[in-house]
Amino acid sequence: MVVIHFGSFDVDLRAGELRRHGARIKLQDQPFRVLAQLLEHPGEVVTREELRQAIWPSTAFGSFDEGLDATIYKLRHALGDSAEHPRFIETLPRRGYRFIGPVVREVRPVRVWRARLAVAVGAALLGALLLELSAGGLRARSPDPPRIQSVVVLPLVDLSGDSTQAYFADGMTEALITDLGRVPGLRVISRTSAMHYKGTRASLPEIARQLGVDAVVEGAVLRVGTRVRITAQLVEASVDRHLWAATYERDLGDVLALQDEIARAITSEVRRTLSHPAETRSAAAAAARPVHTEAYDAYLRGRYEWNTWTQPSLTRSIAYFEQAVQKDPAYAPAWAGLSDAYLLMGLFGYLPQEVALPKAKATALKAIELDETLSEAHVSLSGVRLHLERSWPGTGDELRRAVALDPNNAMARQWYGYYLSAIGQFDAAVAEMRRALELDPLSPNKQNSLAATFYRAGRYDEALRHFRAVPDPDANSETRHRRMAAIYERKQMHREALAELLTALTLAGKQSIVALVERTYRASGYAEAKKAFLWADVRETQRRAQNPYPRPRAVDIAADYALLGKKDNAFEWLDRADRAREGQLMYLRVDDRFESLRSDPRFTALERRLGFPP
Repeated sequence: MVVIHFGSFDVDLRAGELRRHGARIKLQDQPFRVLAQLLEHPGEVVTREELRQAIWPSTAFGSFDEGLDATIYKLRHALGDSAEHPRFIETLPRRGYRFIGPVVREVRPVRVWRARLAVAVGAALLGALLLELSAGGLRARSPDPPRIQSVVVLPLVDLSGDSTQAYFADGMTEALITDLGRVPGLRVISRTSAMHYKGTRASLPEIARQLGVDAVVEGAVLRVGTRVRITAQLVEASVDRHLWAATYERDLGDVLALQDEIARAITSEVRRTLSHPAETRSAAAAAARPVHTEAYDAYLRGRYEWNTWTQPSLTRSIAYFEQAVQKDPAYAPAWAGLSDAYLLMGLFGYLPQEVALPKAKATALKAIELDETLSEAHVSLSGVRLHLERSWPGTGDELRRAVALDPNNAMARQWYGYYLSAIGQFDAAVAEMRRALELDPLSPNKQNSLAATFYRAGRYDEALRHFRAVPDPDANSETRHRRMAAIYERKQMHREALAELLTALTLAGKQSIVALVERTYRASGYAEAKKAFLWADVRETQRRAQNPYPRPRAVDIAADYALLGKKDNAFEWLDRADRAREGQLMYLRVDDRFESLRSDPRFTALERRLGFPP
């Protein structure tokens, strides 16, 4: 008796059965026979012709091609696999297929197998007495359920086989993360870290160890026209043990109710393991109405683009969000998406702040008017309160409201940490940044933000440790290595400071300045090399400041002048940054580059214009 194991699946070739976690999966004869052929030759290409000879010897070629494609689709559906990111079945275009997952073959004596089968049947009969139908799926009662205090929603597998539909599965994943994030007492890993496992071959126990979670939600999405089918299951991650599973199908217009139903079913299972009752209010429950099909589709496309944070993708996201609100003006998440996009366009210098901030304000207020419980809308409005209205109390109120509405909103935690560090509450800021990193442990951005908070607090050794944990290159590489250079300079470790400075310039593509700094260091030492760098950086940055958007930040030019001792030039560029409402001015009080300016009355006047609390 041969039983083949791969992932969480077992295949009994003699009985013609496919099982997952011991539960039989219904699979038609032809898909099972194709799976058997692939498992007989793991890691090898099984050609389309070999499959035809083995399974469809008398079928005409045209109908065979259609039949094989449909069979592979059904097989992938049963395995929760995808053509775009295969874990098990890899397609070799026009040639055939290859089974790429690890395979273990077990040969069992028939007598032993029958004995085990008898035990399994007995266990199944006992288990049948303990099962109840719950929330559209089967749930086993357990006298001692596993304690689930943290969970990750892995990217739902797109079963469409169409790469242009990837946004839909990703959007549904993000919606489930948001809904589960409202469960008090439950830590839910953010979208950014969850997406690292899209198409991964890592085992669930391995993923759980990397993220530090107790349970995993995984599943698949199939969209055909205006119908959506989602399969989802909750797995105790450390032992890869199935806890709950269900399949749901709805019209796309009812998709919010579908998301809510799945989240509530999972929450019901999780609630039994928490030390106190957990209630969740999902976006679907808040909306309490169907969403326009085309509006929801445009919204998902917009979020898919927004998550990239580049100028072209943010521009496309705005177009999609505008389509969504045109189709359904009462759909609050689309208005929040518009606010998010305009806020980032302004903060990243892709649009003038005098254009971006009023748009971000109007759309955030519209989202909150429609649904006051949208955490992301309060995060965006906090940016407006700070950079447009310069209301520090209003900023804090919006961020605290965002965190209260969704304690698992990693961005809300991160931005609240920014706010607290800007007003000098460093212990509280570090706590928020740590929480953001716990929710998004694979995010270089969150790691960098925690390091920068330690840096502003003067906790340099901790800052260095976290800065080193961020891989190069990333969007913050130049700034990060310049900060590391500044730390080493304060520690009188000039050789290390020079190395970090050169790394910063190299990653920024400033090779001519690299050569200048190296020559000056050899000739005159570190102090002169640092001065040569600052003058060169000022000239190069001022040249780029003449270009259309995006432009370099005026606050950084001001900082270079301040470090050079050129106070008048520094205040000139600080005034420019003030008129442009540059976001980095929020750190004016805690930015060590401006230490030499703080005793100047012009600095106090700038603080007043920026609305800093006394």
